[in-house]
Amino acid sequence: AGNYAFQAQPMGFPGGPAVPPVQNQPIMHQGTIWMPIPPSIPNCPPGLEYLTQIDQVLIHQQIELLEILTGFETNNKYELKNALGQRVYFAAEDTDCCARNCCGPSRPFSIRIIDNLGREVITLQRPLRCSSCCCPCCLQEMEVQAPPGTRVGYVVQNWHACLPKFTIQDEKGMDVLKITGPCVVCSCCEDVNFEVKSVDETCTVGRISKHWTGLVKEAFTDADNFGITFPMDLDVKMKAVMIGACFLIVSLLFTNI
Repeated sequence: AGNYAFQAQPMGFPGGPAVPPVQNQPIMHQGTIWMPIPPSIPNCPPGLEYLTQIDQVLIHQQIELLEILTGFETNNKYELKNALGQRVYFAAEDTDCCARNCCGPSRPFSIRIIDNLGREVITLQRPLRCSSCCCPCCLQEMEVQAPPGTRVGYVVQNWHACLPKFTIQDEKGMDVLKITGPCVVCSCCEDVNFEVKSVDETCTVGRISKHWTGLVKEAFTDADNFGITFPMDLDVKMKAVMIGACFLIVSLLFTNI
């Protein structure tokens, strides 16, 4: 993936200071255990300090009772947790009613990702684009901002006749990582995995997965679970872009999001 993606933290500067240890203890609020608030790190976008300490993000979509009862699409909400089950971020979709219910998987949306201090630390912007492989000139893309208003990267869909493929780019549009999914993304009783690879696609460095949640939940609810794994020393900006890639992939390829 080149030196850009795997330089030492913070923010990929070789020989930079080590990440200071977290002094706070986990906090429980309204029955939810939050990840301890990390100290600020020089040159790290505010709110992304959490990502310096984790190599896995679990995304749990919240069950919406209105959707279950009426089938009417509402704005989706998600909890983002670390491997210990502590909440790192909360994410909420911001889309108008017409786009959600008329455009389906192709709808444009914004997703606002908020940390445990209530700050919006990541904004995902997906414009209205074509979702057909027959139109390779207008495929899906997503812009990732951290903090809001500051671009840190893009997720771009690549044309392929059979496979779902995407490229993770930095803020200058330079390729950093590649993502390749299976030919058939609908699978029963097992996870669906998208491999995150180096630019030359010779080395697997991470994974984005849709987790199988059980027959009843898969059949009768609109709530899914997803997972992201990445190297611990991956630049925090690229970790944020990988979170954006997960939301783009599942919104495009799994129609119940």
